[in-house]
Amino acid sequence: MTVTDGEERTSPAGERAPVRGRRILLWHVHGSWTTAFVQGAHTFLLPVTPDRGPDGRGRARTWDWPDRAREVPWEEVGASEPDLVVLQRPHEAGLAERLLGRVPGRDVPAVYVEHNTPRGDVPLTRHPLADRDDIPVVHVTGFNALMWDCGRAPVRVVEHGVPDPGHRRVAREPRAGVVVNEPLRRWRFTGTDLLAGLAEEVPLDLFGMGVEGVPEHLGTPQGRIRVREDLPQALMHDELSRTSVYVHTSRWTSLGLSLIEAMMLGLPVVALGATEAYEAVPAGAGAVSTDPRFLAEAARSFVEDPGLAERVGAQARRAALRRYGLTRFLDEWDRLIEEVTG
Repeated sequence: MTVTDGEERTSPAGERAPVRGRRILLWHVHGSWTTAFVQGAHTFLLPVTPDRGPDGRGRARTWDWPDRAREVPWEEVGASEPDLVVLQRPHEAGLAERLLGRVPGRDVPAVYVEHNTPRGDVPLTRHPLADRDDIPVVHVTGFNALMWDCGRAPVRVVEHGVPDPGHRRVAREPRAGVVVNEPLRRWRFTGTDLLAGLAEEVPLDLFGMGVEGVPEHLGTPQGRIRVREDLPQALMHDELSRTSVYVHTSRWTSLGLSLIEAMMLGLPVVALGATEAYEAVPAGAGAVSTDPRFLAEAARSFVEDPGLAERVGAQARRAALRRYGLTRFLDEWDRLIEEVTG
């Protein structure tokens, strides 16, 4: 969904609000979140370096982004004249100041999008912007806002929005889908250690970056975990939709957008009851529990009963569209952008 300058967008409540385009500088950090964000009625300026490293990835290569998401060469960022800077990592405030010659929050409006759950002495972990009152901290889940100590910083919550990949009614294989990036490095955070027990109940298709080597590391029998390394998003959706159920194993990460995407695809979901999962998966959309054995049994029930999986998957899709639809997300961001930029 791409919106042009001056177009009005209907909110879920039926109200119509004019959209004024802004020039927004942000770094390409989280591909799925940025894919939703750049659908708005603004010009998005994405720094790019020749090596496309972490501070200069530019446009995504595996997502379809509108033309309004524009790459800005590193040496031209200073002349880009943004109306708003969207910060997403602690060092970006200093980085933006060096490149723009302007202090975010003082000389140019800024917000800080917090994608992650806190580390350290939870729930006492202080946010990097906790001592500033000139840059709002925008959390992507209520759980994140609850757990971070944001001190003096203004706090907002704008829950995720996800472009609808469509309800996929295909011949499904008797397997469960899991999406995890860097599962070996992140290990207990993403619940990678739980996959071996899960694979004893149902065979798994494991999607994501750095998934090669997981079956060998876990010592699972051949074929119980089939890895699908770093597929383009559209192809991943095609392949994920062929599974019978989606399993979300994260212990301590923010809400994975792959969970919402799976629900929108029409898959029932089985989720570890940690962080935001209880909010994201309502009754009737699947199963949520802190007991991995219960989750494995629930996944097996969906694999063994395609009719049940189809009915519950349809409810999961409706729930995801209601709460995480793109229109609601963009409308909330437009209101916040107007508030911050005046």
